[in-house]
Amino acid sequence: MDEDNLAVVLHAQKDLRLEQRPVPEPGPNDVLLRMHSVGICGSDVHYWQNGRIGDFVLRKPMVLGHEAAGTVVKLGSAVKHLQIGDRVAIEPGVPRDVDEFFKNGRYNLSPSIFFCATPPDDGNLSRYYTHNANFCYKLPDNLTFEEGALIEPLSVGIHACRRAGVTLGSVVLVCGAGTIGLVSLLVAKAMGASKVVITDLSQERLSLAKQLGADFILTITKEDSPQTLAKSVSDLLGTPPGMTIECTGVESSIQTAIYATQSGGVVVLVGLGKEMATIPLVNAAVREVDIRGVFRYCNTWPMAIAMLSSGKLNVKPLVTHRFPLEQALQAFETTKQGSGIKVMLKCDKNDQNP
Repeated sequence: MDEDNLAVVLHAQKDLRLEQRPVPEPGPNDVLLRMHSVGICGSDVHYWQNGRIGDFVLRKPMVLGHEAAGTVVKLGSAVKHLQIGDRVAIEPGVPRDVDEFFKNGRYNLSPSIFFCATPPDDGNLSRYYTHNANFCYKLPDNLTFEEGALIEPLSVGIHACRRAGVTLGSVVLVCGAGTIGLVSLLVAKAMGASKVVITDLSQERLSLAKQLGADFILTITKEDSPQTLAKSVSDLLGTPPGMTIECTGVESSIQTAIYATQSGGVVVLVGLGKEMATIPLVNAAVREVDIRGVFRYCNTWPMAIAMLSSGKLNVKPLVTHRFPLEQALQAFETTKQGSGIKVMLKCDKNDQNP
């Protein structure tokens, strides 16, 4: 096996380095993976630029990356369901304890969960990486590694749509046409939403949203008032949306989400902004608009794989840039500048294909 285990390591705020690390040995329940495709997430960039997200603070060097797929090259002694050569998508959150959250199926809320590239846990942006085999999902032959890596952001969309209660005939507003807004749009349509309107400042992103199946797109400006935008949404749809998936975290957008949503409807907060936000809470309360949070996802990989392999969803257009692992610093700069949608790093020197 190649001893080259180049990794993308964040040492401190704005101190991102490429460095060699030892090839890890899998534990009994783990597999060693030769990494293939790893997407760069907004959270990776946020840790790089700020050294923290909320209470998660970088205190020691950490490998970045959590949107990933690779090939099994070594099995832990207790692993039975995977074989060497299997292509897998990685679920980055692995429960450490069989606590109440684990038992009731909401393991994403477990306070002790391991999560790739969240301090102090290393991510998988490297040539080789070990992961719990139970959280590695075999990819069907008709899916690419990049589609496998995109299951991670797609899972956020699945979890958000489940939390919103999207079903056959739903009318949905999605705020923000970045990666998470676009996957939320894709999932909402796949789950049977009859009408989806999506908003953004960027005409380029909205054009892609239209290609991906948005029924309506709404270009917004920073001068628009939340109440005005809410009326524009209702006018476009012919009715207020029954559910809104807010993917920006911007205070004014959260306000728009509440004003726009039909009485008795649901607002799901996916985007993370500042810790305190001013929102029209009385408006939500007297109209019985439920406000629900989203923290990552749980129990989504099987559904995502089924939806992708059956052709119900197409995430391929989301990948707009590709870089070899050796050009990771350039790839991070590209993501920081907001160019395109999803930047994908190719970790296997011998296979740079999607």
